[in-house]
Amino acid sequence: MSISNFSINGSSINATAYQGRSRQFNFLVDEPHELGGQDLASNPVEYLLAGYAGCLNVVINLVAKELGVKIYDMKININGNIDAAKFLGYGEEARAGFQSLDVDINFVTNATQESVDFLLKNVKKRCPINDNLSNKTPIHYHIHKSSYKEEVHA
Repeated sequence: MSISNFSINGSSINATAYQGRSRQFNFLVDEPHELGGQDLASNPVEYLLAGYAGCLNVVINLVAKELGVKIYDMKININGNIDAAKFLGYGEEARAGFQSLDVDINFVTNATQESVDFLLKNVKKRCPINDNLSNKTPIHYHIHKSSYKEEVHA
């Protein structure tokens, strides 16, 4: 199979809000009031958690189908703690991102515990977001600067 490309495009609305687009979908990112935002939408780290949960959902169902495991209902809840000191510029010691993530998956299934363990082992290997969160991913920045010239009226 060939490599698939995914992308988002968008613009800053203000210091905390970002309007983005992926394929035909528009989305908004904002921060809660306590982080200086207007709380108009989920914030970036919440979108990251939602992306992870969504990816787990897809891959769990894909692998379950391959293994003949029937999933009647599933809930996926993910949470993690971030020390805001580095993000807010108060310190250099802590990581800027999540210290760790807790992933709770609750199944209603006819599968044995052994089958569920085997399924999850395969899901962890095959989930792209799990791979990105678990391994270092090179990031290449391409910065394009334009000069702003303010008009002076006498």
